[in-house]
Amino acid sequence: MANVKKRILVVSSTNMDFVMNMHTLPSAGQTLVESGSYSFVPGGKGANSAVTVQRLGGDCVFCARLGNDANGAILKNIYEKEGIDTRFISFDKKRPTGLGAVMVEDNGTNRIVVYPGANLALSRDDIDNAMTSYPDALLLQLEINEEAVIYAAECAAKAGIPIFIDAGPANRYFPLDRLPPLEVFSPNETETEIFTGISPNSPDNCLRAAIALSKIVNAHYYVLKLGGRGAYVYDGLYYHCIPPYDVKATDTTAAGDAFTAALTLEYLRSGDIERATKFGNVVGAITVSRAGAYTSLPSAGEVEEFMRLKGIRL
Repeated sequence: MANVKKRILVVSSTNMDFVMNMHTLPSAGQTLVESGSYSFVPGGKGANSAVTVQRLGGDCVFCARLGNDANGAILKNIYEKEGIDTRFISFDKKRPTGLGAVMVEDNGTNRIVVYPGANLALSRDDIDNAMTSYPDALLLQLEINEEAVIYAAECAAKAGIPIFIDAGPANRYFPLDRLPPLEVFSPNETETEIFTGISPNSPDNCLRAAIALSKIVNAHYYVLKLGGRGAYVYDGLYYHCIPPYDVKATDTTAAGDAFTAALTLEYLRSGDIERATKFGNVVGAITVSRAGAYTSLPSAGEVEEFMRLKGIRL
């Protein structure tokens, strides 16, 4: 049984990303003629996580909603080629496939505008059907409608399935108190500040923010993603600072999605949150060193090679 793949149900978003590489952002009213490249690539926080789980050796079941359009057909075909279980991806006749406009500057900083489209139509029936896959864990993000997030979490809680939430994109009005007990709640720096009013820009503020989060959402672990400063893990009593792995940042798009997916998978395998967070940091580091979202997500073999070259042991 040790070799049985962990099955992770991702109930979340899928988009086609329009990625614009640029030297600088235009000012209001300004038109720039750019020498950088642009491309259309698979994206969406849920899809990024689903692909990561599958590439790292997990068994991913993806529950999402696409538009009944060319982008939707292209995306579903891509997920099938990745080996993801797509039985619970449905097509919406009224809304288009979600679109993400991603602006990437030379230093790797990104700015993203998302048009959710069909993502907002994900329904209870979609979720009920997906739960028949009997997953080992449920992974959620906040890029779908809040009622779908809450309902999926409630279904998992009733079935005794651990729940992992990548808390982005953050909405300060999201009713976190309606969520059942979670295994892991993981916001990044910006999301942490939106939910708590505290920027986790120092060890003291990380602790203050984690304590504040513990008062508004019930989780076993709070894992703050701190970008180039690594990650911070808090369990209500103790905290651990997990250092980053040094790489040159090319594009931070999808790094947080990949981190949480990797953490979820490794936590299911080992039951060790520190080990899982270190693994998440490895996968996140590889992701930021590459351009794009889907194109930057590593395979299990690439992760093993990175760890070997860096001398990393979990």
